[in-house]
Formats: sequence, structure tokens, C-alpha cells
Amino acid sequence: MDFRNAQELLALCEEHQLPISEIMRQREITVGESTADSVDSQMKRVLEIMKDAAFSPIKSPVKSMGGLIGGEAQKLSRHIASGRGICGDVLEKAITYAMATLETNASMGLIVASPTAGSAGIVPGLLLALQEVYHFSDKETEKVLFNAGAIGYLAMRNATVAGAVGGCQAETGVAAAMAASAATELMGGTPLQCTYAASTVLMNMLGLVCDPVGGLVEYPCQNRNASGVSIALVAAEMALAGITQLIPLDEMITIMYTVGRKLPAELRETALGGCAAAPSACEACHICK
Repeated sequence: MDFRNAQELLALCEEHQLPISEIMRQREITVGESTADSVDSQMKRVLEIMKDAAFSPIKSPVKSMGGLIGGEAQKLSRHIASGRGICGDVLEKAITYAMATLETNASMGLIVASPTAGSAGIVPGLLLALQEVYHFSDKETEKVLFNAGAIGYLAMRNATVAGAVGGCQAETGVAAAMAASAATELMGGTPLQCTYAASTVLMNMLGLVCDPVGGLVEYPCQNRNASGVSIALVAAEMALAGITQLIPLDEMITIMYTVGRKLPAELRETALGGCAAAPSACEACHICK
């Protein structure tokens, strides 16, 4: 059940008449020489960690280690509860859970790197919001996490998920592609539609730089997780509506990698450019010269 690219993944889906999630699950069992029960148990634990990381800061905000973030998720939750939210149920919850997860990460809490710590809020943010609004079971949500894993695996195998190599497009971009694909399957989309959604995300986040203020995975990382969730939701909606993608996922992954390698070093996690170089950011980190 192993596959090297999205084209091979889709061929397996067609041959076996299975969704992406089950192809990836079978890969984990066979390639990892594990049992079905073991793989399912691990994914159950993944969802448990995601829930705790997304929900805890809403009830009990925690200041980040660098002091740049903390309490944003609770503010969003209260704003939404007041009835003044403008994004709609799914997106409002998704951005709240995404920002909460980054708060957990930045305060040294336990998160699931999906695919990285700095982008860890996007996949759980969107999937937990969909689960809550549409009443999906934990089993259904755990299932499509394998779909998200398949997209992340393709990006890691054929490109990168490291901000230091490909910029933030390789971190929050890939995370949003994972979330979009998983959300598309969760809402009844086909394997091909899942890859359309993932490709659309990478296109719309192409060239995003990695510029952590003070070198910390706090700001603007948390804000970009919230934005990544919204881009993932838009891409999934488009795919589910039957909108096709001119550029297939394999090509878009290659394009993302090529663009990332061309970014100057100052814009690849070195904290020497972009937002990190703003005077106000330097002052907040007490690193002004």
C-alpha cells in the first residue's frame, strides 16, 4: 500500500475503491509492520492530545514562554459566545481551536506536530470544529486524520515541511493542505477532490515566509495558524462544490519546494527579516540594537 506521490495514491484509491484515509491506514500497518489495533490506538491518542491542546487554553489561558502570546483563544471564545462573531460556526470554532493549540505549544504543553509544532493548530482546529458542528464521532474524526497524514507524508517525501528550508508555506501551508484534504473526505468528498483541496491551499499560500519574532514559535505563528484554517476551509468548500484544480497536487508540492528554496535566508526561520525585523517586534523581544 505504499505510494511515492499523489498520482500513485489516487491509483491505489481507485484500484481498491478506498478513501485516502484507509490507504494511509493500511500503509501504516504494512510498512510499519504494526497491527491494526496498534495503529488505531495510536490515532485515538493523537485525537485525545489534539482535543486537550485545543480546549484547555480556552478555559485556562497560559502565557507563552516568550511572553508574546497567551489568552487569545479565550478572547475569541468569549467574542463568539457574545453573538458578535462574523465568520460562522465552523470557522469561528476552527480559528479559536487553532490559536489555542499554538498557545499550548508556546507554553510547553503537549501537542501533535501536524506536521510541525509551529503549524500544529490547523489540522485539529478545522477537524474539531467540523466534528462539533456536524456531530461527527471520534471514530470518524480519527479516520480522516489518516488522510491528513497522507498529505503530510507526500510533502515530507517529495519536498519539505521545515520553515528553515521552505518558509512558512512549508509549515502552515502543508498543515492547511492536510486539513483541507481531511475535511473534504470527512464531508463526503472523493480522493481526487481531496487532492484538489490540498493543491488549492498550497497555491494560495505559496511564498509565505517564515519570520518568527525573537526566533520564537509564537508570533506571527499563532495568527498564521488561524489564517491557515480559513484557507483550508475555503479550499475544501471549493473542492466539494466540484471546482477542479488545474495544477495537480504533485506539481504543486514541487512548486512549493522550489519557491521555498529560493527564499532568502532572512525569510526562512532565521528571525532576521519580515515581521521579525519590525522595530516594534524587536522592542517586544528586548533585542533592539
